[in-house]
Amino acid sequence: MSLFDDREHAFERKFANEQEVRFRVHAVRNRLLGQWAAERLHLKPADAETYATELAQADVASFHDDEVIKKILGDFLAKGESVSEAEIREQLAKLLPIAKARVAGMK
Repeated sequence: MSLFDDREHAFERKFANEQEVRFRVHAVRNRLLGQWAAERLHLKPADAETYATELAQADVASFHDDEVIKKILGDFLAKGESVSEAEIREQLAKLLPIAKARVAGMK
């Protein structure tokens, strides 16, 4: 292999690793958000765990928060509870550094 090929493979590995870490961070953050929402929705512990798992997997295909936010807004509306999109986004922002720290601790 040439030096160029070595560098190319190194960049590909680095990119793949960064994407995996990003995926894990978002999954952990969404699980934490699900726990927050489940508590606000007064779900039973088993239902809360299922809900948090669903949210952790909600944006597996992409890293867009909109699907997660839309789901939570719909769930709150269905339960007759009140939450704003801004409040959910605030929680997403608050939980992101916590999720990053947890994922970093998993290594």
